[in-house]
This record gives sequence, C-alpha cells and structure tokens, in this order.
Amino acid sequence: MGNTLKTTALLGALSALLLIIGQALGGQQGLVLAFVLAAGMNFGSYWFSDRLVLRMYRAQEVGPDHRLYRIVSELARRANLPQPRVYVIPNPSPNAFATGRNPQHAAVAATEGILQLLDDRELEGVIAHELGHVRHRDILTSSVAATIAAAIIMLARMAEFAMLFGGVGGRDERSGQNAFGLLATMILGPMAAMLIQAAISRSREYAADAAGAELAGSPDGLIDALRKIETVSKRVPLAANPATAHLFIVKPFRGGGWLSLFSTHPPTEQRIAALQRHRPATTPAALA
Repeated sequence: MGNTLKTTALLGALSALLLIIGQALGGQQGLVLAFVLAAGMNFGSYWFSDRLVLRMYRAQEVGPDHRLYRIVSELARRANLPQPRVYVIPNPSPNAFATGRNPQHAAVAATEGILQLLDDRELEGVIAHELGHVRHRDILTSSVAATIAAAIIMLARMAEFAMLFGGVGGRDERSGQNAFGLLATMILGPMAAMLIQAAISRSREYAADAAGAELAGSPDGLIDALRKIETVSKRVPLAANPATAHLFIVKPFRGGGWLSLFSTHPPTEQRIAALQRHRPATTPAALA
C-alpha cells in the first residue's frame, strides 16, 4: 500500500474511532463539543506553527550567503517550490525540520550540529526530505490527525468527570456492564488514537524519504546522513518538546520497548532499507 493511501486509511480509521467513541461516551452533543474544542486548540498551532516552533528553538534566519540557504534554494527551484525561509538552530545535536502551513509559508531549519556533521551531498539528502514534507503539506495532515486525536482524548476526559461526579446508572447487572464498557472505552480509546496518530506520522516520514531520494537524484546522500545522525544524536541528544518531535528528521530523544509503538518516526534501519529500494530511480524529477 502506498504511503499516501496508507495515510488516508489511517485518517479514516482515526475519524471512525472518534465517531464510535463519541457515541459511546458523549453522544452527539459531547462529540461536537469535543471536536470544536480540539479544532480550536489546533487551529492556532497550524496557522502559526512556523513562528511558534522557530521561536521555541531560538532559530536564526540566514540569507543567500549561507551554505544552508544555497542548498535549500537549489532544491526548492528543482522541486518547483517557492523559496522557503531558512534558519539555523544554535544546538550541537544533529537534526533538521521543515514547518509552515503551506509551501508559500514554509521554513526549513537545521541545527549547527547537522551542518558540522554532514557534507553537501548528505545535507542535500536531508533538505530534500524536508522539502518532501513541504510539498506533501504534512503540517496540515499532522494537524488534522492531532485534532481528531485530541477530540477523542477530550471525550474520554469528559466521560471520566461524568462518572466521578454523576455516577453511571443504577446497581443492576446491566448498569455494571455499561460502566465497565465505558471505563474500557475511556482507557483504550485515547491509546488507540495515539497509536494511529503515531502511525500516520511514520507513514509521512517514509513518503518524505522517498520524495527526497527522487528530488536529490539518489537516496545515497540521505542514507549516509541518517546513519551519521543516528550515531551522533545518541551521544548528543536534542532536548526537544515532545509536541514537536514529529517535525524533526530523526526522533530527537530516545525511547525503546513498547514505547516505540507511539514513536513518530520509523526505526532508522527500516528507513534505510526502504530508501535502498529507490536506488534505480536516479532521475531528479519533481516531487510526486
């Protein structure tokens, strides 16, 4: 299944989960209220995402005389994208991200650590990946997923307060079963929403890897970059806000075991294996 189709299917599953849990926990009114609240919370994040995240990491804008700007400019021209704003983050951990609500308001940022670690070929692979996110409007996709997931979590919290302060039915066996079902839904619903949201993020990473390999003309630069970043970032991790973890080219902090189910990024070795299958496609075509 292609990554775009997979993302669409996951968003559909997340939406269906919202409807099922909304009906079970809050009825139609609760569903509408939770969705409106979640949409309001995420609207500002979507609309002002570029300014918020760049300020959070103290990013400093650079111009045409900077190495990073020149690489971004050339790849944006090749991809037929508007020139993004370009920023350097004063941090020794190697990482990079793209943000902005659409290609006309995009920004690409890279840490000082990644600029020191990678040569031009490897950095081109990383930036091509980030422009893949821009072309695919992944900020919009992640905002929609975050809105639906937040609505599900809000519904669960609303139901929790209703149980604490209002009780659930009488004392007969059926009421006990209803209460047990509500409790299970309150616990499992948000967990399922977070799992699907993380799966959407991982799907978009694979799609951006493929787009970056096509734009750069070869996956080799990105493959070598991912290997270097994976090794060095373990020694020099980035103290990132978890809410922004999905933006970075590699997960900025570590977490293994069952927590990997909630990871916003696929394992690096799996990304490299997928990229190696793109080696025959060596023409630097426009991003699909």
